[in-house]
Order: sequence, then structure tokens, then C-alpha cells
Amino acid sequence: MDVQINTANNIEGREALSQQLELVVRDRLSRFADRLTRVDLHVSDENGDKHATHDKRCVIEARPAGLDPVTATDQAGSIDQATTGALGKVVSALETVFGKLSDRKGH
Repeated sequence: MDVQINTANNIEGREALSQQLELVVRDRLSRFADRLTRVDLHVSDENGDKHATHDKRCVIEARPAGLDPVTATDQAGSIDQATTGALGKVVSALETVFGKLSDRKGH
């Protein structure tokens, strides 16, 4: 599973953040690792220097081998919260996708 982390230019500490986010993604998606070819994570601060309560955005695209990509987005007050929210959504979607495949194989 190849993990690509993309951060907007207006995000502080981009290098350290990218390393931290990659570890979180690998940990959270580890049970799907053998079925995913690539995971792209994009984080951004939608309002830049302006302060807003839910201006951090995380978009995750997981690419299961031989299947259509699964995408999830979340916005929150921090990058960590937005990433956690988006990961929760993508995990749920992947469980659905792989669950349907298991159901088909069983019938």
C-alpha cells in the first residue's frame, strides 16, 4: 500500500505533519493493506489566516486493487480531527466494499 500525503502550502510544519499523518493512515488502514494499492490524503486550511471553527479539511482517496477508488472528506477545527473523521468514513466505506465482495464470493 503506497501512501501519499499532500499538504497545502499554508499548513505549518508540513514535513513533520506528513510523517505523522502517514503513520496514522498506515495504522488505521493496516487491515486493508494487502487489498489497497494506494492511499492519497490531502489536508488543507480552507480559510488560511482567517480564523474559523471548521476550516481544516481532509480528503482521502483509497484505491482498492481492481476496484473503483473510495473517497471520503471531513472538515473540523483541527487537521487531526478532520483526518480522524475522514479515516472513519473511508474505513466504513471499505468495509462495505469488501463486505459486498465477500458476500458475492459466498453465493
